[in-house]
Amino acid sequence: MTQKQGRFLTGSTMRHVTVMAMTASIGLTFMFLIDAASLFWVSRIGLEINVAALGFAWTIQFFTVSVGIGLMIAAVALVSRSIGSGDRDLARRQATSAMVISFVMQAVMALIVWLLREPILVTAGAEGETLQIASRYLAISLPALPLIAVGMVGSSILRAEGDAVRSMTVTIVAGVVAMVLDPLFIFGFGLGVDGAAIVVVISRLTTAVLSIWFIVKVHDLAARPSMVDMRKIVKPFFIIAVPAVMTQLSTPFGNYIVTIFVSEYGDGAVAGWAVVSRLTVVAFGGIFALSGAVGGIFGQNYGAGLLDRVRSTYRDALLYCVIYVVLAWAVLFSLRGYVVDVFNLSPDGAEIVLAFTNLAAGGFIFTGMLFVSNAAFNNLGRPLWSTLANWSRDGVLMLPLCLLFGRWFYAPGVVYAQALAGVIVGTLAALGAWRFVNRLT
Repeated sequence: MTQKQGRFLTGSTMRHVTVMAMTASIGLTFMFLIDAASLFWVSRIGLEINVAALGFAWTIQFFTVSVGIGLMIAAVALVSRSIGSGDRDLARRQATSAMVISFVMQAVMALIVWLLREPILVTAGAEGETLQIASRYLAISLPALPLIAVGMVGSSILRAEGDAVRSMTVTIVAGVVAMVLDPLFIFGFGLGVDGAAIVVVISRLTTAVLSIWFIVKVHDLAARPSMVDMRKIVKPFFIIAVPAVMTQLSTPFGNYIVTIFVSEYGDGAVAGWAVVSRLTVVAFGGIFALSGAVGGIFGQNYGAGLLDRVRSTYRDALLYCVIYVVLAWAVLFSLRGYVVDVFNLSPDGAEIVLAFTNLAAGGFIFTGMLFVSNAAFNNLGRPLWSTLANWSRDGVLMLPLCLLFGRWFYAPGVVYAQALAGVIVGTLAALGAWRFVNRLT
């Protein structure tokens, strides 16, 4: 079988999972390193208020980017199935329509959040100068949201094709651009946090341009934009995209709740939480990437009717998840003191970081299981099940657990509460998906 017919239809599913997950995690980690590098350079200014402001701003950005992730999931599901069934012409039309729809949707969301950014920040607990700095950061960076949507969907289409290297390259190049420009804009031009926001815009533009180039010039996986095609594709796209977006929005919603509780303990605690947020996405990039990485493997084999390979993909993804988290947790634990020192955290901020590195980070084993289950549900025709699982964690369990553990352990208790919610729901979702995958016909 030729590569054009779907490269995931033969060979070891564990190898496919490992290659796609590792390359996707490297790419995603570089994308998140954009924020981590910004946080590092901003922390060098020596004002904890700037770090806290970025923590609030990223909480809001998390919502908007999560919508893009949901749209990305829908694109992977449709395009990979078409590639698996051998219909590349349909895959081209789906790819183009998905990118156009995602750009328009994210443009609308960017405008809404841009207009309401200050009230949202106030609700999250930002005030005074911290509020003003966070608001300026969002004012500059939010208009680039449609660009990152194009880049994310484009990268996911490359994964649906099975091109792990170029999908990874898209985000690596953007990350390198950001890491080079951050010190120049923040210190060289004296722009501080505003400079960090400008660099985010430049890196997002880089992601969009590269992904389009690879899709069009390398794989010929794009058709001329057509209203006729979009009208045909919009319904199956949104059947997957709407529950996928709702699923993805649950995570920033839960994060928003945690931020509100952490903000009660002052800017020092919020600064620590900002560092934890960046540590999470950098250290566990492989877990965040796992859902999208295996989506194409599920989709191609399901489209080709190879159900035994669908089942082995699910099993191998769970195994990969456990191994990855254990190794990443060990690294975080060994570097915990260094992290506190590098970001100039106060005792309150250090307490948050240590609560995460010492214990809560281990909960990502179960969060990863939840992500793998989501990939199975989204790509195998049960996207609403993903929505139910995620909102059970973030919309049902998060608030009472934060209240309870916050009373018992204060600020660190909020971090523990988030981890425990993931353990409970991740376990149930993994068992449910295992049963679902084994009953596929």
